[in-house]
Amino acid sequence: MKRNLLIIGILCVMFASCQNKTQTNESAQQNQDNQVVNTIMERRSIRKYKPQAVERDKMDLILKCGINAPNGQNKQSWEVRIVDNPELLNAMKEAMAKGHPDLSAEMVKGCFRNAPTMVFIARDPAYDFSAYDCGLLAENMVLSAWSMGIGSICLGSPVRFLTDNAECHPLLEKLGFSEGYELSLCVGFGYPDESPAAKPRDWDKVKYID
Repeated sequence: MKRNLLIIGILCVMFASCQNKTQTNESAQQNQDNQVVNTIMERRSIRKYKPQAVERDKMDLILKCGINAPNGQNKQSWEVRIVDNPELLNAMKEAMAKGHPDLSAEMVKGCFRNAPTMVFIARDPAYDFSAYDCGLLAENMVLSAWSMGIGSICLGSPVRFLTDNAECHPLLEKLGFSEGYELSLCVGFGYPDESPAAKPRDWDKVKYID
């Protein structure tokens, strides 16, 4: 009798183990088949680009994904400007370098990471959550771009370089943001010329609270 119970117990454990393994395998397969999850996990920040600009029809799709991001009260408190003209981008680099003689010219000129297409995002400071809206917009853009084989890099330094010196004011005005809007974020786009490995993420910063 005891032997039969032991055998039944072992069989139950084996069955449960197989069932858990099957569920785990099914879950893993679902993750592999989930294009959104794959895009998020595979996306990398790209700092080396091929010289060709992103085709405008592809950028249009990326931009449409951007403006369909969630935003507070549907205020859409952003404005977006795209520059893929190399002459204008070079003029910006030159102006930023002149406006910051205390910094390395190479560093300032390289702040776009040579991305051939630059997107400038401005926020409405009159709306408290505008910065969050701009961040969500940028995230939609970089993820949709990656799904199309297009790399990206979010940049903060150009915001400071473009806004804190008189050399850059004419070029900043050329972007034509509405009165009161402030440049908040720059995002470079282009075809990757590198394949960087993923950097580690600290899972210890994530906790469930019961």
